[in-house]
Amino acid sequence: MDSSTKKSIIKKITFQADGFELKGDLHLPAVKRPPVVIGSHGLFSDRNSPKQIALAVECNRRNIAFLRFDHRGCGDSQGNFEAVTSLEARCNDLCSAIDWITHRNDLGDRIGLFGSSMGGATCLSVASKFEIAIMVTVAAPIRSQHIQDSIENSDQLDRPAIRFDAQRNAFDISQGLANIHNILLFHGDADTVVPVSHSREIFERVGTPKKLNILKDGDHRMSNPIHQQEFLQKASDWFESGLLYFSSSLF
Repeated sequence: MDSSTKKSIIKKITFQADGFELKGDLHLPAVKRPPVVIGSHGLFSDRNSPKQIALAVECNRRNIAFLRFDHRGCGDSQGNFEAVTSLEARCNDLCSAIDWITHRNDLGDRIGLFGSSMGGATCLSVASKFEIAIMVTVAAPIRSQHIQDSIENSDQLDRPAIRFDAQRNAFDISQGLANIHNILLFHGDADTVVPVSHSREIFERVGTPKKLNILKDGDHRMSNPIHQQEFLQKASDWFESGLLYFSSSLF
């Protein structure tokens, strides 16, 4: 039986970040020591976001492992959201996830990152600290200035009834992007939560290879099924090229 006919498996995993116990799901394809993509979810989301699940399944189909986990204060992980949420904290969570991955002997040494919205800012902030092979972001903010107004006024966020501390969550990561490369960006041009100008600026500041996909009339949630399918195809192609083939054909 070849690897294409074997089923992938999902392992429930736990790791630590700053004393918090974080929960996740590790999707493993039926191959030895596959490369892995680590996902970072949005501000009010968790590891069960539809984009991450769909991308994990498609990555496994292409013999790439995928780790989706709950940041502290979210989903099944420890912590009170209001007390523990900040960009710095989420970066520490992601760094711990990368460290946990690198110490496993059943995974390869090539790592990709996927981040949606706040998760995109998290990935962008962390990538230069590690040997990250390739990255995909969706609607990533580089400054927090629009987020508070968006949380209060936008219908594009599934926001729980919690208080968001805008001052503690203030950030500007624009000056740390020059060392980022091998990145594919998606952003809807009708996004009222994180304006598309954020991804345009990221694209200008990061190094090559890079690619920007503007989704026409696309909102923050990527609610258009056509956009969802475009994202899934192009993102998985990007990861496959960078993690398995090391090809420049897509760049």
